[in-house]
Amino acid sequence: MSSWAELGGLFVAAFLAATLLPGGSEALLLTLDIKSDWPDAVLLAVATLGNALGGMTSWLLGRCLPVDALQDARRQRAIAYIKRVGAPALLLSWVPLLGDPLCVAAGWLRIPWPIAFSYITLGKGLRYAALLWLL
Repeated sequence: MSSWAELGGLFVAAFLAATLLPGGSEALLLTLDIKSDWPDAVLLAVATLGNALGGMTSWLLGRCLPVDALQDARRQRAIAYIKRVGAPALLLSWVPLLGDPLCVAAGWLRIPWPIAFSYITLGKGLRYAALLWLL
């Protein structure tokens, strides 16, 4: 019998995995897919929402940073990439080591939150959907 605590744990794991904290939610998603009664659509929605809101937390951190705050090389590359590609660059917000700086840079560059949230959610959702489909 599946419990609501499983979904809560998946949401928290996905949220934390998308912030500047280390962690991953893929293993928990796949474990719940195999061992729980939750439909794939529910697992996909919970993991995607948690991960997207975690990405938006990084976006908000970037939005709150002063103009001269992003001086390290990794964030400078993220800023240059977003300036070149635009908001669709956030489709890659799920990529390890690249996603967090992209979300921070998007906030710092003042990409409007509805646009950022849309691209972040789409990118992260497609990644989770691919994992579920491959299983």
